Amino acid sequence: MGVLLVFLLIIAVAGLLASTRIVRQYERGLIFRFGRLREATRGPGLAMIMPAIDRMQKVNLQIITMPVPAQDGITRDNVTVKVDAVVYFRVIDPIRATVNVQDYMFAVLQVAQTSLRSIIGKSDLDELLTNRERLNQGLEIMIDSPAVDWGVHIDRVEIKDVSLPESMKRSMSRQAEAERERRARVITADGELQASRKLADAAATMGQTPTALQLRLLETVVEVAAEKNSTVVLPFPVELLRFLERQPEPAQPRAEVLKAGPPRASSPAITKTAGPHRTRR
Repeated sequence: MGVLLVFLLIIAVAGLLASTRIVRQYERGLIFRFGRLREATRGPGLAMIMPAIDRMQKVNLQIITMPVPAQDGITRDNVTVKVDAVVYFRVIDPIRATVNVQDYMFAVLQVAQTSLRSIIGKSDLDELLTNRERLNQGLEIMIDSPAVDWGVHIDRVEIKDVSLPESMKRSMSRQAEAERERRARVITADGELQASRKLADAAATMGQTPTALQLRLLETVVEVAAEKNSTVVLPFPVELLRFLERQPEPAQPRAEVLKAGPPRASSPAITKTAGPHRTRR
């Protein structure tokens, strides 16, 4: 008798363990009784089912991070690229995610791959490299449209990397170098233009005040002497040359005067005076 009670107790404990399920906080339990889905889902905690009659399927409600393998495609401007992405989604309706689609994770992955290929063909290379935010929004809309019927919500889609051919990388590198060289030349020319304008203003100011030129000359001498140079260069003022040009020509040298001989003095005019006039008688 006691053995029978122990046997029945063991069977009862085994049946209780078989009918007990634990649902975690981030999960929801779906009960299938003879293959028919019960409308009520089981929340987190301890759930009881009927052994051999009911079957529980748990659905994870956490945000799932799914990497999308790199997809080869040709952009609108005929450039071959390889683009990969990542999709963040979660289940919002466990019943539709279980009943309406066989494997919602595989379905989301396939839609993400086809949508990524489509977005590559509709975009230019510059858009893939610089305007990723708009492309991410377009991908999110394309993937979320069919996923709504599966009870899945797409939270975010991000393009991770865009791989380019080596020839395209070299071409872009040369283009970037040429652009930087052009900017450097424009900046240098602009600096020279501004410097010339400042120098013209400074020359006009010095022309109005001649003493400013002397002060600038002394300042230049001080700057040169501060470098501990053994040679001091003194600029020769151009105004001095102009002053010498305005001076009268110097007298001829003495050697040239002697060679030419003494100057001829003009002889005074000799006037003959007639004597007293004699009158014949």
